[in-house]
Amino acid sequence: MDQRELQLLVEQVSNDYFHKPFRHNARFNGRLRTTGGRYLLRSHDIEINPKQMTQFGMQALVGIIKHELCHYHLHIEGRGYQHKDHEFKQLLKKVGGLRYCEVLPGTRTTQAYKYLYICTDCKQQYKRKRKVDTRKYVCGKCRGKLFFKSDEKSVD
Repeated sequence: MDQRELQLLVEQVSNDYFHKPFRHNARFNGRLRTTGGRYLLRSHDIEINPKQMTQFGMQALVGIIKHELCHYHLHIEGRGYQHKDHEFKQLLKKVGGLRYCEVLPGTRTTQAYKYLYICTDCKQQYKRKRKVDTRKYVCGKCRGKLFFKSDEKSVD
């Protein structure tokens, strides 16, 4: 599918499900990583992640387009277009759009912890992703001094 076909698909979905025309541009954006698409408030354009279509198919693409068109039409009409707004949730449910898109493999990595701190008194362990200032913080259990254990590696 190329840009022109995407534009025609977005216009068709807008007419079929929203009964309103889509008068702006729809395009693929390969730089999107953690999202299926986005609606641009200033230009009113819609960008779609092409990896979503190749990975999950046409049905997922149409669901993402419906989601972005909900933002588009509600924003144009001056109504609640944000994810938290009741009008957005109602319209999304009415047209059958996706609330969340599937996570692409390899895009999100989680690190269990990077730093391990141990209390000198009670030996309580604290696993943290960020550094802790041991001069400022003490053990929450016994108020003992914390030390950083450097030979411990992060768990993936």
